[in-house]
Amino acid sequence: MKFVVMGLVVCVGLAAGCAARKKEVPMSGFYGIGVETMAGEAIKLGEYRGKVLLIVNTASKCGFTGQYAGLQTLYETYQDRGLVVLGFPSNDFLRQEPGTNEEIQAFCKLNYGVTFPLFGKISVKGKDQHPLYVYLTSRESNPAFPGKISWNFNKFLISRDGQVIGRFGSRTKPDDEKLVTALQTALSP
Repeated sequence: MKFVVMGLVVCVGLAAGCAARKKEVPMSGFYGIGVETMAGEAIKLGEYRGKVLLIVNTASKCGFTGQYAGLQTLYETYQDRGLVVLGFPSNDFLRQEPGTNEEIQAFCKLNYGVTFPLFGKISVKGKDQHPLYVYLTSRESNPAFPGKISWNFNKFLISRDGQVIGRFGSRTKPDDEKLVTALQTALSP
């Protein structure tokens, strides 16, 4: 038996395939998901409708932090064609993002010249997982590229119509040929 409690599907009994607790996929679809800017402003991802998005969970004290430079280069290279890189700082992996939103933004600007949008710190896994990452990792909403976030700097490529069309792990650098080819294909008219 299943009950929906505060956004969670809670399963009772021994129903086949029913986990004790399972996050519910946002029903509003990708563009209906709300996020918070670094300044604390609530917006919907619908503000990016028609753009190709590269969504990345970031951290300032990680072995992959240097990828900020490559992400900024991608953004500068392709923003005129419709690319927007969206950074979502997360402290979920060995507390590698301990700073406040203001500290994170200052660090990224000073050290990597980041001008692409950064958002307020969120959880990308666990019981406090943000609805965006529930959507990105769920088999129901993302059947082609589901699965847990493995570490900082996982990357999701989103088409102009809000579909997940690619996923790249932490070790895939922003200038990786497969990522760049997928990005260029998504940006093609």
